[in-house]
Amino acid sequence: QVQLVESGGGLVQPGGSLRLSCAASGSISTILAMGWYRRAPGNQRELVARITNSGSTAYADSVKGRFTISRDNAKNTVYLQMNSLQPEDTAVYYCKVEQWREVPVWGQGTLVTVSS
Repeated sequence: QVQLVESGGGLVQPGGSLRLSCAASGSISTILAMGWYRRAPGNQRELVARITNSGSTAYADSVKGRFTISRDNAKNTVYLQMNSLQPEDTAVYYCKVEQWREVPVWGQGTLVTVSS
């Protein structure tokens, strides 16, 4: 079984930055991709950014140019550097790991609040 530990959320002022981390441990099969999703109050969960094991990345249009996803394969850890944060970025951010022939695993979520 895979466990995900997320960290880095918190309260930040508009224009500020935060870095989220998600470390996978346990019985890890071949990881195909890792990503970050978010759910804002009253909204459905949406993709923020995703990175494959080959390094290919995908971003939501709303975060392009502000957020950067990266990955340390040796540590099975994915990061999300978030710059120029805006109030509309306020949400619970979830890490997701996709493995070969396994059900995707989700983290417990970390709250990001952007407010002055």
